[in-house]
Amino acid sequence: MKVSLLSLGCKVNQAECSRMEAAFRERGWSIVGLDEGPDISIVNTCTVTSKSDYQSRQLIRRASGCGSKVVVTGCYSELNSDFVRSMTGVEMVVSNVNKDSIVNMIAGTSSRTFLDFSTLKRSRFHLKVQDGCNNSCSYCAIPSARGRSRSIEIEKIIQHVRLASVSYNEIVLTGIHLGTYGYDLVAKVKLSDLLGEILKRTDIGRIRLSSLEIGEIDDQLLEIMQDPRICNHLHIPLQSGDNRILRDMNRNYDAEKFSSGVLHIHSKVPNVAMGTDVIVGFPGESEVEFQNTLDLIEALPISYLHVFPFSPRPNTKAFGMSQQVPSQGKRDRASLLRALSKRKKDAYMQGQIGQSLEMLVEERGHSNEVTGRTANYLRVRAFHESAMPRSLVSVRITEVMDDILLAHAI
Repeated sequence: MKVSLLSLGCKVNQAECSRMEAAFRERGWSIVGLDEGPDISIVNTCTVTSKSDYQSRQLIRRASGCGSKVVVTGCYSELNSDFVRSMTGVEMVVSNVNKDSIVNMIAGTSSRTFLDFSTLKRSRFHLKVQDGCNNSCSYCAIPSARGRSRSIEIEKIIQHVRLASVSYNEIVLTGIHLGTYGYDLVAKVKLSDLLGEILKRTDIGRIRLSSLEIGEIDDQLLEIMQDPRICNHLHIPLQSGDNRILRDMNRNYDAEKFSSGVLHIHSKVPNVAMGTDVIVGFPGESEVEFQNTLDLIEALPISYLHVFPFSPRPNTKAFGMSQQVPSQGKRDRASLLRALSKRKKDAYMQGQIGQSLEMLVEERGHSNEVTGRTANYLRVRAFHESAMPRSLVSVRITEVMDDILLAHAI
């Protein structure tokens, strides 16, 4: 039997599809693209923006159009289940809480306790350690789709990391609200406790963290990030650099707290790359308030930005807010921030010239050329006689070309 796995959105969705892929392969199923005639297509949807909603619907229609039976899950179908069930070709809609049972529903229940991840195509393994969110940001529908925060016990995570480390040199710890890891467990722990256990009890080569809130990055976490096995790369959402907009967004920090936190991280973690998310055109955002965001980011050692024009989500507080910003105004502000992001990233990349960094090889090309990512998540091209995908190699950065670092193996 052939199955196609299609995913949109966050790294949590990627982690979930990776686990499904391993489970299907273990049962002897083939993982194929839509152009290879799948018997079943599983679409893992996203609803973070109206564009994500549109892309989810289009992906469902594409899957249906290839003649396969379609199973839909994820955040868009969670909030729009009746509509999704009515779409042509959709055989089943599975809620987020039952997502881990999809493979058993389709392919049967016989499986080993832990899966073989060696056949997955990705260079790094995404491991979901937490799901759900207890926050109530006024623009976000994800808590409604994912529920409250739920953590996976450390022992189960350790077992999965050990298994993944047989085939992978890097894991990415993912969660909808990763920084709240462990708060809900009977024996309460923190993300830093989990990292300590992974470092102590596994030999995984590199650990990468997905998005964290500024208030969740404490000195205990920064101390453990001194270990070279933990990537010096953090993604810390800002959303706005104006305090009134942050209050209207129901974020739990102000611009001053974000600024001091970023500067503290920069002083503690060598050569750290810090990215951030910014929403432009939130209801009531004037030119003055947008300028506050520009000024704050300009002053901070941020390495890159992910910029999102505000997208009103049904059943959120911001959906009905007055003073909506015109679409053209959002586009203009997004363009300014993306230009700032390019300047920031260019400057950060120039600062890597002459440094010795470790890269995870993702692809091997012709004439011994390899490409991959450094711990601080920069793309690198180098020449190496023997390095294969998923291996870790040391390189010295020689120059920057467009959006990639050029390097020599050392």
